[in-house]
Amino acid sequence: MRSGPESLSLESGAEAVTPPSFLDDGKNTIASQLVSRLREAIISGQLEAGSKINLDRAKQSFNVSLSPLREALARLISDGLVEFEDNRGYRVSPVSLSNLEEITSLREEFETYALRESMRVGDVDWEGNVMRALHRLNRTERDASKPETLEQWEAVHREFHLTLISGCRKPLLLSFCKTMLNLNDRYRRTFLTRTSGDRNVSVEHSEIAQGTVARDMDYACDRLREHIHRTGTNLRRHLAEKGIA
Repeated sequence: MRSGPESLSLESGAEAVTPPSFLDDGKNTIASQLVSRLREAIISGQLEAGSKINLDRAKQSFNVSLSPLREALARLISDGLVEFEDNRGYRVSPVSLSNLEEITSLREEFETYALRESMRVGDVDWEGNVMRALHRLNRTERDASKPETLEQWEAVHREFHLTLISGCRKPLLLSFCKTMLNLNDRYRRTFLTRTSGDRNVSVEHSEIAQGTVARDMDYACDRLREHIHRTGTNLRRHLAEKGIA
């Protein structure tokens, strides 16, 4: 697990952390805020794959009651980020090569389908949103030597990929793609944080976006599929190097 002042542990016996402030304002419930906080901790690798989530420890760490905590964990189970076993409790979902391969193949199929549908039915506002998301992404610094830049880049990178497919008008498809992106980002952010120099990713993003707004379905979908596949290939190599089967 990552060390430092931002580290978080929910295992029994872990050191205390400063409880964050959660306020139910009617729009963002405590459970929803917990989901966001826990999801980020898992996706970023702050909470290690396979680690146990102790409910008493989590209540203390987040200064919340059991009810919103259980609700938040139930949502993360549906997202595939947390597992529950009778008599063993909650645990951060483990990572594996087979899981990564499945996520990669599903992203290749469903995101390219969602992109093709977006190009078929998306309007001019959607086109503008795609280009604005690309501009924000290309103008956002990502420097592995400056950890404070990584989280911001990750947010705009996620926004770009979701904006690409947001014109498809298929909410179930979008929800599934968002879940797969979360699962994929967990691998990418944990294992590729300091290895972004092997590809010109900004060019890949630009090619996808430009092909998209030109409504060149085959070109844009091929570029997106290749982009997802290259990331999966790099991740598989890094997992194998770390002995993860």
